[in-house]
Amino acid sequence: MTLDDLRRAAVARSLFAPTLLQRALDALGFVQADPIRAPARAQDLTLRHRVTGYRAGDLERRYAHLDIHEDVFVNDGFVTSVVQGLMHPRGGPAPWPAGRGRQVRALLEFVRARGSVHPREVNDHFSHGKVTNYWGGVSSATTRLLDAMQYRGLLRVVRREAGIRVYAAHDHQAGPRDAATRHAYLDALVDVIVGMYGPLPAASLSSLVRRLRYAVPQWRGALDRTLERAKRRLAHARIDGVDWYWPPDRPVAAGEPVDLVRLLAPFDPVVWDRRRFEILWGWTYRFEAYTPVSKRKLGYYALPLLWRDRVIGWGNVSLRKGDTPVGLRLHRIAPAA
Repeated sequence: MTLDDLRRAAVARSLFAPTLLQRALDALGFVQADPIRAPARAQDLTLRHRVTGYRAGDLERRYAHLDIHEDVFVNDGFVTSVVQGLMHPRGGPAPWPAGRGRQVRALLEFVRARGSVHPREVNDHFSHGKVTNYWGGVSSATTRLLDAMQYRGLLRVVRREAGIRVYAAHDHQAGPRDAATRHAYLDALVDVIVGMYGPLPAASLSSLVRRLRYAVPQWRGALDRTLERAKRRLAHARIDGVDWYWPPDRPVAAGEPVDLVRLLAPFDPVVWDRRRFEILWGWTYRFEAYTPVSKRKLGYYALPLLWRDRVIGWGNVSLRKGDTPVGLRLHRIAPAA
């Protein structure tokens, strides 16, 4: 087995033949989201390669009729009901400030009575005020509390209106009570990770398993043993001094790569793991949207350029009003030997 085999498998498994939207979501289990709109949202850039006839915004437009939920997995994004069922109900410390319990209960009763609510309705009713958000700006305390309740599983996003989440009450089945079932849930979540991002080098597998602390904070103390089990049960091989892991039911061997050129999102499963990217494709790729302009090397939103199973460079798309492309600048890098 060689790096060529791993590279082909990484592309062939993830970039499956385009299919219906729900089938693509079921195959992935999780699609990472990102709010940046130019050149398009991350979820749209990811799904366009995997869904027949996909257009930007299709996921949001069809969300209410799909088996999909906005939720946190290893990052923020969308998960299927199967994956969400492995994560909830979330326990551990409440994700809202001490003393907010009474407000949470009142807000939940309000949502149940209304059926679904826009944050503006809640704010008009309760007037919770303002708080400092993650980025240092000011957000509505109501919105932050609704987000926290949705993360905890008390609410679900039923749709978006002009990009704003609309919530409804949500009940989850009781979580596993015995250790064996809990281990099975955790192993299944690891399988989703490896199915999306594999084959994975050992360091990346460790990092991603530890990121499950966001998905299952109630079981974060069990993640080290989950990683130990994963390394025992997953298929693996040592290549050029690096241990690699992949699902045991998916052989690494892949046929000839598809003769296509694709521009991939920075969050696409094929290129998401920067460590794996550098090993398989021989150069360093970075997402620089939040990097100061003077320090950027690739550009604001560099899209890796995949030809067959080789990432041979990157492209930057320029937009004007109306989201009409006005230019695509390509940068070529010699493919890995």
